Amino acid sequence: MADTISLVPNTGQALTPTPNEDVLERRFADFATFGDALDYAATGQRGFNFHDPRGTLTRVYPYSELREDAIKVAHALIARGVKKDDRVALIAETGVDFAALFCGAVYAGAWPVPLPLPTSFGGKDNYIDQLCVQLASSDPILLIGPDEIAAMTSVAAERQGCNHATWNDFTAKDAPVVDLPKSDPDDICYLQYSSGSTRFPHGVAVTHRSLLSNLASHSHGMEFQPSDRCVSWLPWYHDMGLVGCFLSMIANQVSTDYLKTEDFARRPLAWLDLITRNQGTTASYSPTFGYDICARRISSQTAVGDRFDLSRWRIAGNGADMIRPDVMQSFVNAFADAGFKASAFLPSYGLAEATLAVTIMPPGEGIRVELVEEERLSGSPRDLSRPARYRAIVNCGKPVRDMEVVIRGEDDNTIGDHQIGKVWCRGTSVMHSYFRDPEATAACMVDGWLDTGDMGYMAQGYLFIVGRAKDMIIINGKNHWPQDIEWAVEQLPGFNHGDIAAFSVEMDNGEETPAVLVHCRVSDPVKRLELHEMIRDKVRSITGMNCVVELIPPKSLPRTSSGKLSRAKAKKLYLSGEIEPFNLAA
Repeated sequence: MADTISLVPNTGQALTPTPNEDVLERRFADFATFGDALDYAATGQRGFNFHDPRGTLTRVYPYSELREDAIKVAHALIARGVKKDDRVALIAETGVDFAALFCGAVYAGAWPVPLPLPTSFGGKDNYIDQLCVQLASSDPILLIGPDEIAAMTSVAAERQGCNHATWNDFTAKDAPVVDLPKSDPDDICYLQYSSGSTRFPHGVAVTHRSLLSNLASHSHGMEFQPSDRCVSWLPWYHDMGLVGCFLSMIANQVSTDYLKTEDFARRPLAWLDLITRNQGTTASYSPTFGYDICARRISSQTAVGDRFDLSRWRIAGNGADMIRPDVMQSFVNAFADAGFKASAFLPSYGLAEATLAVTIMPPGEGIRVELVEEERLSGSPRDLSRPARYRAIVNCGKPVRDMEVVIRGEDDNTIGDHQIGKVWCRGTSVMHSYFRDPEATAACMVDGWLDTGDMGYMAQGYLFIVGRAKDMIIINGKNHWPQDIEWAVEQLPGFNHGDIAAFSVEMDNGEETPAVLVHCRVSDPVKRLELHEMIRDKVRSITGMNCVVELIPPKSLPRTSSGKLSRAKAKKLYLSGEIEPFNLAA
């Protein structure tokens, strides 16, 4: 007996989105395995809804249909020789094909490994190199990707010695029906690579138990309601998009509307159009830069209340990068007339090594900040000869269910409220390990506790994040946070969020100094020189020292696959000469 896999929609049918509410009793991810979660979701009417760049609905994909396709994919994978615990690498394009292949790999007992799509930065060769590094790390039996980029994915697969297939290879193929392996809660469900893992990638191995624990914890933390609907443009190769806006929607039975990430980048307001059309309540997440882009696209003459209705946006999640209260306030100012409420903001903190969520702000509390002296952030004594400078630190909420968070000082002992140190967490959803990397695992996992690599402090049960430990610039024994420098320069006229990257470089005399790369949109040589001196003065006021300031062409600064600024890659490209500054003497 054989199955026929058909992932192609029936375009002759009128498209009706999957509903927000359903007679199926909602279960908050209380399942033993992810396969069990999809089995249950498939008995209801909710599901995925995919939209084109203008926000037009093009494909409705109920969880019942996803399950049918996923089981067919599982049979096809097994027919290709895929066995339990094999890795199957999947290019994570937002759409029906990846959804069915990911879930099919889980049903087959294999570990899906979501990998990124090409980005506009770096070109074909860099993308192939990135895939090769991640394939070497995950050691998959098979790489599957969209037909449109097969020329690149096939080269990467051949170079790494794994099999290659495209979406079309899994369309309308006969595959024998076989018994599917039974998964255990402590089996690995998938491998997740962080958005910046290129040169030294670490595949985070997540078990079914860890995944379901985190999906239950963050759904309880966000207090999902029957009328909630998710709207997302986040990429499925990043933990917030994959876990928070794909796997969670299945395990918590939430209907979802999707825009592809590249479509959001071209037409960001289509995201808000989708939220407007939702007649229920909306849960939608974005890093800070997503809110920033939308606020900048609205002119002062635009009647936002005529186009948008954001009054039912119940959860406007913030995460994945440092939360900027000034950017969030700009969004509120831009869309208040459309009914957006600042109390909808829901700051959170998480990382792939904890599956996703570590802390979540209780719904309705919005963004709360504390003003902290920059000397305190750097660990330096107060310099009374200079006026005090403050940074607004955003409250990232309370630990989710089944998660503990502590702050540890330099001696690794737990420290008290408002004392800055390393953020550690422990809970059911903390990763199993880094795949085949016991040294890296041991370096960040101690007695069940995970060293997140982030610095922060606790206050009355809430977590405040101040920055990444590895990003800190240490010069003459004094600590400087790069975002303090970057955000200060952004206050100058003409700069956008993400235009500046700060890091340290070694000078000819062997001493370290801050270097600041700044996107420059000024063509006049005299004005460029004036801008350069203005930036130098601004950075000197922050650091108390002279620094290297380089004006570079717009869009030169590299970003991770999730859209965040990559300071480490910017430094590498600058030092190698691949980022070429403007010649101010010209």
